[in-house]
Amino acid sequence: MYRSDVTSEESERTAFRKAEKKYKIYYDNTRKKKIARAVDLSEVVDFKSILEKYNCNGELVEGVSVLKCDFDRPIFCLESRPGFYFIPGALSVDEQCEWIRESLTNFPQPPNRTNHNAIYGPVKDLFDSAKEGKVLVSEEKLLEDACSKINGSESTFQWKFVEELGESCKSVLASVLLRKLRWSTLGVQFDWSKRSYNVSLPHKKIPDALHQLAKRMAKPAMPCGEEFQPEAAIVNYFGAGDMLGGHLDDMEKDWSKPIVSMSLGCKAIFLLGGKSREHNPTAMFLRSGDVVLMAGEARECFHGVPRIFTDAENAEISDLESQFTGEDEKPYLNYVRTSRININIRQVF
Repeated sequence: MYRSDVTSEESERTAFRKAEKKYKIYYDNTRKKKIARAVDLSEVVDFKSILEKYNCNGELVEGVSVLKCDFDRPIFCLESRPGFYFIPGALSVDEQCEWIRESLTNFPQPPNRTNHNAIYGPVKDLFDSAKEGKVLVSEEKLLEDACSKINGSESTFQWKFVEELGESCKSVLASVLLRKLRWSTLGVQFDWSKRSYNVSLPHKKIPDALHQLAKRMAKPAMPCGEEFQPEAAIVNYFGAGDMLGGHLDDMEKDWSKPIVSMSLGCKAIFLLGGKSREHNPTAMFLRSGDVVLMAGEARECFHGVPRIFTDAENAEISDLESQFTGEDEKPYLNYVRTSRININIRQVF
C-alpha cells in the first residue's frame, strides 16, 4: 500500500522532509514537564475556516475551489493538485463515535491482521482485554511446542489473555499492546512482506455500513457512470508523538478510483506534496470527521502525517468528549484523548 523508495540520506534533504521536520513534534527537554515546542502554523491550510467563510459569504481563498456536484455539503479542491478533494466535517459526531468504537473493538479482530500478528499471532478481543486489565501470556511449554511451527515471519506462538500470571511465562499487558497497535487491515488483506494484496489470506468483506459509507463519500471523485467498489481498507492508529512518513499508495490496480480517507480523534497535520519529494508540500489540518479523497493525479503525490495534536488546547475533540460520557464509554474517551485513527478504504481491482 505504501511506497517510499528514497534512501535515508537523500530524503533528509528533500522539500518534503524539511516540511516534515518543520511540523514534527519536538519536546523542550530543558523543562521538568514534557512540553511540546511551539511551531509556526500560519501556513497550514484550514478547511474548517474556509468552509465557515464560504458558507457566510461565498468567498474562497486563493488556490482553493469548490467541486460542483450533487453532494450534501461543499467539497473543496486544491487547484494545484487535481484529483484531491477535502470534505470538512463530512461525518457527524455520532458517526465518528461509531467508527471509533468499531476501529478499537471489531476492526482488529481476526481474521483481520494487525501489526501484532508477526509476534503474537492473531490477537482476539484486545480492547476488551485492555479494559479488564488482562495480560497476554505464552507458557514455556507452549513456546517449545510452537518453535518448530513458525511459518515465515508469522509467529505461531500460543498467546492468550489471562487475568493472572502463572509461573514461568512470557507476558505483556493488554493495555500496552493496545497503545502499540499501529494498523489493522480489513477486506482483502495486504501482505506487507511482499508489498501486494493476497486474496488467499483469510479475510472478511468490509462491513456493510462502512462499505455503503465509502461508496457515498467516493462518488464525487469517481469517473462518470462508475461506482466505487470498497474491497480493502487499512486502519492507522496514531499515539502522541507518532507520525506517518511521506509515501505513495500505489498497490491498487486503477488509480482513477479514489482512496477514501476518514479522520477520527485528535487533530493532525497532513502534508500533500507532488510526484517528487522535491516538490514543496501543502500542509493542512485534519480534524475528526473530515474526509479526504485522492484520485487520478493526486494518487501520484507523496503525502504523510508529521504531527497529531494531543494537548487539550489543540486536539479539538470536545464534541467527542461530550458523547463518550457513560461509564462504559470511558475507555474510548481515554483512548481518543491522546490518539488519532484514520480509516482509508480502497478499490483494489
